[in-house]
Amino acid sequence: MEHLRAGLDVFLHLDAHLNLWAAQLGGWLHGLLFLIIFAETGLVVTPYLPGDSLLFAVGALAARENSPIGIVQVWLLLSLAAVLGDAVNYTAGKWLGPKVFSRRDSWLLNRKHLDEAHRFYEKYGGKTIILARFVPIVRTFAPFVAGIGTMSYPRFALYNVTGGLAWTSAFLFAGYKFAGLPMVKNHFHYVILAIILISCIPPAWEICKARRA
Repeated sequence: MEHLRAGLDVFLHLDAHLNLWAAQLGGWLHGLLFLIIFAETGLVVTPYLPGDSLLFAVGALAARENSPIGIVQVWLLLSLAAVLGDAVNYTAGKWLGPKVFSRRDSWLLNRKHLDEAHRFYEKYGGKTIILARFVPIVRTFAPFVAGIGTMSYPRFALYNVTGGLAWTSAFLFAGYKFAGLPMVKNHFHYVILAIILISCIPPAWEICKARRA
């Protein structure tokens, strides 16, 4: 329970924790941010790490006076992390395939996650790699499914780079632009909560439709 509370506190108060990490880590903060975004997009066992909300919070941090990070520098770094993460995930899917997700009763390595990603492919085709960037959990499993055999790598790479740049640009620069608004500054944890809830609507809707079907 304590670990759950600590995790929720990090999610909801990303701005405060980013400031703390910046003070403690200095330049190593860039490495930490890179690893989080890379793992969230590239490792199928870590789909619950912060993605959208973290990018927004990092953009907000970059907008502050005497910020330890620059917006262009961190955009390039995290875009690279997002693209490399999907590339690694694709490769894992190509070599490991559905064997890893053979059980339906597993909490994390669950076949249902792959089925959900497959439904996205059936509905949106190759554009899934781009659209899935904006859907938590599906974002992590879509490149894995592409690697299993849905898409050739040159085609995947095009969508990967396009989607990675679109995703990081949207949330980083949104945080950078709106960080100075009084509502955002005074109620940052509510803004982060809203981002998390809104990003969960698409997968929740798809799950409800699938259960009704």
